[in-house]
Amino acid sequence: MIAVEIDNRSGAAIDERAIVAVCRTTLAAEGIEAGDLGVAFVPPEEMRALKREHLRIDEATDVLSFPIDGRDELPGGVPRQLGDVVVCPQVVGDDWRWPLVHGLLHLLGYEHGDAMTRREREFVT
Repeated sequence: MIAVEIDNRSGAAIDERAIVAVCRTTLAAEGIEAGDLGVAFVPPEEMRALKREHLRIDEATDVLSFPIDGRDELPGGVPRQLGDVVVCPQVVGDDWRWPLVHGLLHLLGYEHGDAMTRREREFVT
């Protein structure tokens, strides 16, 4: 099973059950049935600092992904560490599902382009 740890530092109300369901559904559809995942909801100033530190771009954004294992082959008995998805509710507004799925797909190695956009549409629409 996918263990989802949610950390809400944004001050916004979030629906943890819906977030976990979107994560597990998306990852299962991509063939990932077990592993650990972190999802953080942060305020704009924290998201801006993360984007500046990691991408050298000084602006807030909707979602950032920090992959660890992705789809890599792991030795037997080693739990899969998918990584973290960071979402800024104040940037995404009420439509958090698309950015969350976008971030999850980045954890699995997807890059921006047609294949990623098609998968996002399948999961969100």
